[in-house]
Amino acid sequence: MTLISVDHVSKAFPLPDGKGDFTVLNDVSLTVKPGEVVALLGRSGSGKSTLLRIMAGLIQPSAGHVLSNGQPLRGTNRNLAMVFQSFALLPWLTVQDNVELGLAARNVPRDERRERALKAIDIVGLDGFENAYPKELSGGMKQRVGFARAFVLEPEVLFMDEPFSALDVLTAENLRGEIDDLWNAGSFPSSSILIVTHNIEEAVFLADRVVILGANPGRIRGEISINLPRPHDRTHPRFKALVDYVYTVMTNPDIAVTGEPEAERPSVDTAPSTMSPFARPLPHVRVGGISGLLELMHEQGDGLRDIPLLAERLQLEVDDLLPLLDAAVLLGFAEVADGDVRLTPAGQDFATTTILRSKDLFRQQVLERVPVMGSILNTLQKKADGSLRSDFFLDIWDDYFPTEEAERQLATAVDWGRYAELFEFDSGEGRLTLPS
Repeated sequence: MTLISVDHVSKAFPLPDGKGDFTVLNDVSLTVKPGEVVALLGRSGSGKSTLLRIMAGLIQPSAGHVLSNGQPLRGTNRNLAMVFQSFALLPWLTVQDNVELGLAARNVPRDERRERALKAIDIVGLDGFENAYPKELSGGMKQRVGFARAFVLEPEVLFMDEPFSALDVLTAENLRGEIDDLWNAGSFPSSSILIVTHNIEEAVFLADRVVILGANPGRIRGEISINLPRPHDRTHPRFKALVDYVYTVMTNPDIAVTGEPEAERPSVDTAPSTMSPFARPLPHVRVGGISGLLELMHEQGDGLRDIPLLAERLQLEVDDLLPLLDAAVLLGFAEVADGDVRLTPAGQDFATTTILRSKDLFRQQVLERVPVMGSILNTLQKKADGSLRSDFFLDIWDDYFPTEEAERQLATAVDWGRYAELFEFDSGEGRLTLPS
């Protein structure tokens, strides 16, 4: 039996000024069965939240279809409930009133609403706070209300879209553990869970299957079965091996996901690409972040080669750490393999030299290894006055990305170009200019 089935789903959104479409998801197929916890894990741009909303019936796919209990999904999926990253509570309603909202929308009688709401509030440990207002609650308590609001609907599948990411580390760990305890005790009010997360250890801790999504466009790269007895023991050797393996495939987007940590990593095709430099996204990190990462790695030596350990030390999740690693690798300052990261000689030099020397090194690496930066510089050099409005480059990025992402690409290029002294940027006039 399959509760939800996604069959060759794709989703594209129109680019500005009718320049075509931006594909968020491409040919995605996925199933959710009773009695399992499935985690969706992917980089920024992999379409995780978009896929979740398509499965919930909140947006329609451009191609393919979704089945709920074997029937084509028409409109919203009434067999599921969702817990969001933001608490999304109505501030003028009490805890109990917020929990009863979904039942009221389904015209459930008042007495039954009250009984079910109080039961859900008790499950999440908020009994005694039924008449409190959101402003009286901590962040963790607000998210408990969000869980109670979903539990009270008794959905077949509970969707969780980064439910712990807005909480502090200790509160998130506490609530994560309680959700896992409920599931393991067999008292969870849903028969399945689908969770979107940026936290690799969280995915391995909670899930029975971890589905890895690729980015630009979002697609299924493969899935990893968490063959561990519940509750998943973080000290178990296989737990650590699985976490290391997921970091390996997440930091190497071109390798196949075989599903087993012990599997030999396939070779990657490194043939040069004919893709436009503007079509290759820059990782959105500032030079200061790259420099700080390299300095920390240099100071700690072999102690921070393990990427999961590095993430734990820096308290960074996937969408924060991987762009830093991507940038360091792209610039030739670091190498990533088998879940470990090492500084290259250029990276060692950059982490230990003077500010002026680091700028020279950065300029050298950018021009050798980041084609889009060389393309911008060459274009400016062809202008008699060495100056051009940034909208010119923004329009090129608009051909490959939505407007917001195109603007982020420009902002990253400006930050890197300024540091390398390739060009100057006048934000008032919106102009890029060669240095005097």
